[in-house]
Amino acid sequence: MPARRLIATLTCAFTELPQRSATAADLPGGGGPLGWRGYDEARARARERTGETESVVCGLGRFGDVEAVLIAFEFGFLGGSIGAATGDRVENAFITARDLSLPVVSVIASGGSRMQEGMHALTQLQRIARQMVRLRAAGLPHLAVLVGPVTGGGWATLGAGSDVRLALPGAQVGFAGSRVRPADADPDAYTAEAKFALGQVDRIVPPEELPSAVDRWLALLTTPAAGPVAPPHALRDTPLPETGWAAVHQARAPERPRAEAYLDAYLDEREPLACPDPGVLCGFGRRHGRTVGYVAQLGTATRPAGFRAATRLLRLADRLSVPVLTLVDTPGAANGADAEREGVGPAIAEAITAVAASRIPVTTLLVGEGGSGGAVALTASGRTWVTPDSYYSVIAPELAAAILKRGPDEVRGTAEQLRLRPQDLVELGLARGVVPV
Repeated sequence: MPARRLIATLTCAFTELPQRSATAADLPGGGGPLGWRGYDEARARARERTGETESVVCGLGRFGDVEAVLIAFEFGFLGGSIGAATGDRVENAFITARDLSLPVVSVIASGGSRMQEGMHALTQLQRIARQMVRLRAAGLPHLAVLVGPVTGGGWATLGAGSDVRLALPGAQVGFAGSRVRPADADPDAYTAEAKFALGQVDRIVPPEELPSAVDRWLALLTTPAAGPVAPPHALRDTPLPETGWAAVHQARAPERPRAEAYLDAYLDEREPLACPDPGVLCGFGRRHGRTVGYVAQLGTATRPAGFRAATRLLRLADRLSVPVLTLVDTPGAANGADAEREGVGPAIAEAITAVAASRIPVTTLLVGEGGSGGAVALTASGRTWVTPDSYYSVIAPELAAAILKRGPDEVRGTAEQLRLRPQDLVELGLARGVVPV
């Protein structure tokens, strides 16, 4: 779809920024910085075919109630390739966003760097990256819409480097374009769906839903709640357990409310960020008209990909001044050989550091099992609450007994010694309180 049509589809108002396009007169001898034969003629044909003077259109757009700076690529202009004039426009767009304190929306259809400008084109990626870093430092969000193809530098900067990534179904997304891949490469690896499965694209959006999806995301990213947030109430009226083993039994009960039920009750709406670990949910939601970030464990052993997705959410939320709620429920971190190969230790380190580094306090509610490092990685020190049907322990009682070389008949006694009941956690100063129903 041409850039102008996409702009009209996504925005209810659009004002183009003043633009200047490079011409043969700007470049001694013509043919661009390399004196490329036929380059001037190719640009002229592209202008005639598309009505554009460069491969990108930049301006101020209104998306629902949110104004943003829009960068829209025109693939019909030399494949949406990035040259020096493209870099001029993109840089100006980011500077405008910072000057006006506006978010950026990049609608990308680009084959990457422009061959006819050689290294002058490739260095535009450094220029774009520098402006993206400055936008982040200003605490402003960047939303990418991948309409495809999105390859080369278009993917490796504006696409993969954005805060949130939406993609059209079947869009070609990957670093290697179709003409430079190995002959035996699986074409399915270079799709938006493949990137979604890997957690590199946050959502596949049908074309008819794209305008509303962009509007919702911009609203979420620009209206933070005044944190920190209060913990949810308990969803089940359960008496506090009398023994440590009873606490473990209650937390493991199949009928116990899970983290997703707490999210549904707590948030009016939510939009997920990608997470390849099915046992973890991350994203942003709306509560009382303001935005809250969330990380929720769903009761399984958390994999490295789950911790890394949580770290991404925590860092993004902190940069945008969005308070975060973590819902802890895991028997522990995944500890198999695959998890070790995937770097479970460093992934936990990244997550626990992201919580500690958050400038807006993170709020934690323990809703089930709180097992060892898998739980502590997402627990906010000093801002943790517990439900009556939860427990928190340095390690599961069965594993603790094994470490201490105790038999199976001593597991219950070990659970008691660990003081893992909700009321124990409050008495020990590890939790601020048991949340009411």
